[in-house]
Amino acid sequence: MLNGSICFQQRVTQILYKDVKNAAELRRKAMEGNINGALVNPTMLVGPFQVLVAANKAVHLQTTGKMKTKTLNAEIIFNLSPTNNISEAFKRFGISDGDHSILVVVVHKSDEVQFVSDISAMVDGQQLPVDDVSSLSDFNKIKKLFKITPQEEKCGPLLDAVVCRMAIKDVL
Repeated sequence: MLNGSICFQQRVTQILYKDVKNAAELRRKAMEGNINGALVNPTMLVGPFQVLVAANKAVHLQTTGKMKTKTLNAEIIFNLSPTNNISEAFKRFGISDGDHSILVVVVHKSDEVQFVSDISAMVDGQQLPVDDVSSLSDFNKIKKLFKITPQEEKCGPLLDAVVCRMAIKDVL
């Protein structure tokens, strides 16, 4: 589990699971609004910082009333994508019924840790340290989706290139 602060009132908690047996049920509950968290496909993530950037942007857009999606959790998933296509973002970064690994992202007030416990109780899988997310990553798919060139890989870490693409998608 990884906690990070967005601002004084908000915290982001990330919980990583592998060998998940009930992804279809979790996805259904999330779509019905019965899970107060974003369910992310960790194979498309380079690291937990990438998720913090998306969550920070989502909270900022919610605060300013400029979200492109209907909910904060949907906005987190959308902000992970390098494109402005919402359905494409959910296809790439949201979970599918057959997924076996899930990253749960919960934005909550510092004193609201019950949300995290409630969601954790729903997941039938093995919890991993969030820093292990890269062990589940599909780096070839990530490079292809974010259009990372071999030259760019030589200049710096993949995470930098991915976060840069996420940040600039609104201005391209």
